[in-house]
Parts: sequence; structure tokens; C-alpha cells
Amino acid sequence: MPLVQVQVIKDVFNEGHKREIIEKITDVMVSIEGKALRSVTWVNIVEIDSGSWGIGGEALTTEAVRTMQGAG
Repeated sequence: MPLVQVQVIKDVFNEGHKREIIEKITDVMVSIEGKALRSVTWVNIVEIDSGSWGIGGEALTTEAVRTMQGAG
């Protein structure tokens, strides 16, 4: 029974994005562990408040992530 936890900055991904993350991560895990474990493969999305996640000594905000998404 694998549990995969995905941490994201709050308000970056909408409900549709989160469903897609759950579906695709489950598919990857099942491709590794076998189809019989699909029903017991858990994916948990944890949203971290904007500014409560630091990278390189700087707080990362929702706005900064959205800027990065637009640059890609």
C-alpha cells in the first residue's frame, strides 16, 4: 500500500489539476507495482500556505509560482 504525498503551494493548482496529479501519479505507481495494487495506492496532496515554503533562503509565494508557470 504505497502512499505518495505531493506538496504544492496553495492556490496554484485548481481542483482539475489536482485530480490529474492524483490520476497520473497513481498510473505511474501501478505501472511499477502492478495493477492489483491500484485500489490501495494512495496519493495525498498537501497545500502549503503561500510564503511558507522556502527555497534558497527565500520564501516562495503563489504569485511567484504562477510567474514561473507563465515563463515555461
